[in-house]
Amino acid sequence: MYLSSSENIPNPDLYGVKTFRLVTRFLFFAVYTTLIVSEIWLRNRILGSDVRRSMRIRRRWARNLLQGLGVSVKIEGTAPDFPCLMVSNHRSYIDPILILRDVYGYPVAKAELANWPLIGKGAKMAGILYLRRESAGSRSGTLRQILEKIDAGFSVIIFPEGTTSALFGTLPFKKGGFKLAAQAKIPVVPVALVFADKRDFWVGKDTFFSHAKRRFGEKKTHIKLCYGTEIKSDNPEVLLSKSQSWIDAVLVAHG
Repeated sequence: MYLSSSENIPNPDLYGVKTFRLVTRFLFFAVYTTLIVSEIWLRNRILGSDVRRSMRIRRRWARNLLQGLGVSVKIEGTAPDFPCLMVSNHRSYIDPILILRDVYGYPVAKAELANWPLIGKGAKMAGILYLRRESAGSRSGTLRQILEKIDAGFSVIIFPEGTTSALFGTLPFKKGGFKLAAQAKIPVVPVALVFADKRDFWVGKDTFFSHAKRRFGEKKTHIKLCYGTEIKSDNPEVLLSKSQSWIDAVLVAHG
């Protein structure tokens, strides 16, 4: 049996379009991020450091960057406009950017991010808390910083699974942030990130660049960003279970 000329043969036109899209988006990411980091640095040098001003610039960057990378975000619920601990499931490298497009806050990220070109420098100036999960001292220090930032009027964003996953629901949540929220009477706001295509999940040993190389060439990335209502309790188990149950229910409903 002979195959027709169109069977099992890559479409060179489609490949070319994806390659062009990939290259232009990488260039956009690099150039636009460089300009934003430079703007924050220059304003800080001329006007003095102001983290709220830097966060406003970062939010502009997040919104324009996502649009430029072909990320379509649909919002459900309302982002909190009060200091709180925001807890979210973790799917990809853009998760913090998705939330920072709506919120002035401090994301908690792995310490390795500080060494990333451009992103590490810009994140430090615009507000971020770095965590080395393997270090008990780093974990306790980060909890103190979370309390300080929330007391100062900012929200803090954590991903209590501790890593990304492609599971239908969520991994077990780490308890540290919920214990702090219960003790300090901090409201907790759950956030669910729902990706339309599981290929956009960033899991395993996949690096940022290898994952971005595969996915930046796609025409659109569709994501639903769902904000829950605040949860208050002096019992950390209640905060954890209610947050995780709400996030899991949203993931199931949209799965």
